[in-house]
Amino acid sequence: MNRRKFIGSVGLWSLGATVADVLLASASAAERSRGRDADPAERPIRALQQALADGSLTSAALTTAYLARIARLDRAGPELRSVLALNPAALEAARALDAERRAGHVRGPLHGIPLLIKDNIETADPLPTTAGSRALGNAFHAADAPLVARLRAAGAIVLGKSNLSEWANFRSTHSTSGWSAVGGQTRNAYAPDRSPSGSSAGSAAATAASLCAAAIGSETNGSILAPASVNGVVGLKPTLGLVSGEGIVPISPRQDTAGPMGRTVADAALLAGLIAERPLGYGRHGGELDAFRLRGVRIGALPLPASAHPEAARPYAEARQVFEREGAVLIDLSPPAVLEEMEGAELESLLTEFKDAINRYFARLDPARVPARSLADLIAFNQREAATEMAIFGQELFELAEARGPVTDSRYLEGVAKLRRCADTEGLAALLGQQDVELLLAPGNGPAERIDTVWGDRSDGGGWPSIATAAAIAGYPSLTVPAGLVRGLPVGVVLVGARDHDGLLLQVAGAYERAAAARTPPRYPS
Repeated sequence: MNRRKFIGSVGLWSLGATVADVLLASASAAERSRGRDADPAERPIRALQQALADGSLTSAALTTAYLARIARLDRAGPELRSVLALNPAALEAARALDAERRAGHVRGPLHGIPLLIKDNIETADPLPTTAGSRALGNAFHAADAPLVARLRAAGAIVLGKSNLSEWANFRSTHSTSGWSAVGGQTRNAYAPDRSPSGSSAGSAAATAASLCAAAIGSETNGSILAPASVNGVVGLKPTLGLVSGEGIVPISPRQDTAGPMGRTVADAALLAGLIAERPLGYGRHGGELDAFRLRGVRIGALPLPASAHPEAARPYAEARQVFEREGAVLIDLSPPAVLEEMEGAELESLLTEFKDAINRYFARLDPARVPARSLADLIAFNQREAATEMAIFGQELFELAEARGPVTDSRYLEGVAKLRRCADTEGLAALLGQQDVELLLAPGNGPAERIDTVWGDRSDGGGWPSIATAAAIAGYPSLTVPAGLVRGLPVGVVLVGARDHDGLLLQVAGAYERAAAARTPPRYPS
């Protein structure tokens, strides 16, 4: 989660490096050659599928190309450390999918496409799901999380697990985004000295650097949108409940959701449609994505926050101009004062919910593999392993959570009621109820701050829109799409819609993306 709102390379990373070497060495000369000829950088899923369909590319060659790119950029070069561990079965899976295609069987729109999965989401591959912590270093799973099973049924290859802020950034009041004891420090895809933000840091940086076709992240508050924004990619936080939360290491079942991260809106939309448990919801505009136009769409535009970087005003103003030029009706709105009341109440609620949810999560794990059975055990583990687990920051939030009472406590229930009032009834619902507004627009965060292992994260990288926090609390869908660069660093704009209007957000973002062409890929030495 975006912990800012509330206040070296070790372990499996070494395993991931070894696996990369073994996998690349096991690739045939033809697979390596075809992979070099078909550089996957910036290629959208639709183009990759076309190449697979016409035979100019194989899934094994594509997987090899991503592995080579990971070796060059994640382990060497800028050392992004966005990939926590690689799947040793990835290349074998790619070859099996190639054989299925030759036999005339295509599973779905992701057949043979390599994806990365945030390492707080369970997969049935020979990889543990660690949430970045050594306490879960032996937490292997016999089954995929339902969302991963849906992707695999559509033909996706789990290339590996992406790095994250340990325990989804809900451990310390002074954490450094993108750092985990297992994976080390993830770096921003555009500048290795800059923060990748949020907790889905690895998913965002790896997607931006084309280390995978796309990725899955998760969010409690800001953990998809914030890293997507500062790494120059598209991120969708779905309506709460649209995507199954089963098999995800929890913070708060009331707010947690997984979502897609891609270099294009079309890629994010494809993944969203596949992992959703019900239709995305397109409002009154029909279900087309490519043919959708902005003409007549009524958008409530929020002002640039006072905390934003002064130069962020330019890309936001340019984004507004694009929307208006394309025919959208922009209506200037002011965020209700009640949105300022959310932060303290949210933290109190999350502390109680985390203790309850993580204790129940530990209870379903095999005690022979994961000796910790409770949050109290986890705190004790971190104290014993402080040299590695707490090398950068502590566990103040864990300790605060352990001191909280049950979810039946009256103070907790009153806090949740206050959150619903502030974020939903008097917040987003009130905004969306004005002048027939269909969705909301605000500047995203960015440019990214520098990584600081002494103080930890100290800003939102240029401010965080209150409507995005409200969307996380109230369960509304929200999305960020690239809006340009500030001093070479990405910034985005944020869209928030009514519940179950995820499709409308994707339509509007796609139309803006086509008209603005605002994404500039990161550049690396060849």
